[in-house]
Amino acid sequence: MAKKRDVIIGVIIAGSFLVAFAFFSLMLAGLFSAGGGIDIAGFGGDVGVVELFGEISETSARPVIKQIERWAENKSIKAIVLHINSPGGAVAPSQELYDTIKRAKEKKPVVADMASVAASGGYYVACAADRIIANPGTLTGSIGVILQFHTFEILMKKIGVGTETVKSGEFKDVGNYSREMTEEEELMLRSVVMDTYEQFVEAVAEGRSKTKQDIYPLADGSIFTGLQAYNLGLVDTLGGLHEAVNLAAKLAGIEGEPTVVRPLERKKIGVWDILGEFAQKLNKTVSSEAEGPQLLFLYK
Repeated sequence: MAKKRDVIIGVIIAGSFLVAFAFFSLMLAGLFSAGGGIDIAGFGGDVGVVELFGEISETSARPVIKQIERWAENKSIKAIVLHINSPGGAVAPSQELYDTIKRAKEKKPVVADMASVAASGGYYVACAADRIIANPGTLTGSIGVILQFHTFEILMKKIGVGTETVKSGEFKDVGNYSREMTEEEELMLRSVVMDTYEQFVEAVAEGRSKTKQDIYPLADGSIFTGLQAYNLGLVDTLGGLHEAVNLAAKLAGIEGEPTVVRPLERKKIGVWDILGEFAQKLNKTVSSEAEGPQLLFLYK
């Protein structure tokens, strides 16, 4: 009887161990799928390339910020190249990226390299770098701020749906989709947009060593090719990623051919990877729909 009991206890212990191991493995898989890669900075490379691709949001900016911070502290990395292919996006994450680059360039050179598009928030972020390089056909500029939201007042009336609102102040439900803006609300929102616009212009002026008066004529939302931006003084030189790496190496005083290092991207191969990626996309979609009006440095 005692032996049978010992066997049962052993099975329970083994089962518990297997469950704990499986749980730990799923957590580890979730961490990898959330991060999308493994940092291998410092293993034989001296110029780190960080990619900022797609619309800038809290989700997309966070890994880039962390990577820049890691490479800023890594003594093996002598210079950083930020490879940008982005139309911009949310204001606050763009400003966080800008500040992160400013801190990083206190320790080592940072070069911003523009790919197909580096407009609005994408250009804002680039302005924090020591140098900006663009392809002649890059789309850039779009210096400005936009705030949009949808209204469904007419549609709601047609289908017999209404919204009741109890608010503590006149502007508490600004952006309400069930009605049009009032003139007072538009003035208030315009003041917010213009304040953010001034922050954008100031950041560009500081990054390009110009005055705000120099930037205002270019800051009406216009887009420029890389060649036009070069002629206007918005970028420092023309070229691609290869030229950006060489420029960063030169600024860092690296002799000989520079060696590039990137984060190692782990391919999504398992069912948990697929589910994790789906959950992230779903969460992003739901969050963006629920957030309401947002200030954006965004080229549309």
